[in-house]
Amino acid sequence: MERRENYCVFCEIIGGNVPGNIRYQDDDLLVFDNQLHGLWVPVMLLVVPRRHYSQEEFWTSDEFAAAAKIAVRMGSQYCPDGYRLITNVGSQAMQSQSHGHIHVIGGTRLGMYVYGPVPFA
Repeated sequence: MERRENYCVFCEIIGGNVPGNIRYQDDDLLVFDNQLHGLWVPVMLLVVPRRHYSQEEFWTSDEFAAAAKIAVRMGSQYCPDGYRLITNVGSQAMQSQSHGHIHVIGGTRLGMYVYGPVPFA
């Protein structure tokens, strides 16, 4: 597949052009496994709006409240002993996808919130 300058893998997954393990979907949102699943923690889900928003646009959108509810539901379902909801905004926060999203991570003891540079940059 040729990568365009404005290529978005999340939009490709939403459009069914790239495979993704979909855990939830409705008219506005999808939840699917992060490709890094298992490299850092056992559960890494992404809550993604169908519409392409930047992180800032997503967090201030009408869809965000519904996305937050779905993130909590997925966290409770897949990580009943605890989970973390994370969003990276900007390069210094290691945001790697331009499409707005929420990470749901867990399945193990997560440890401290911030302890320095992430070892798998």
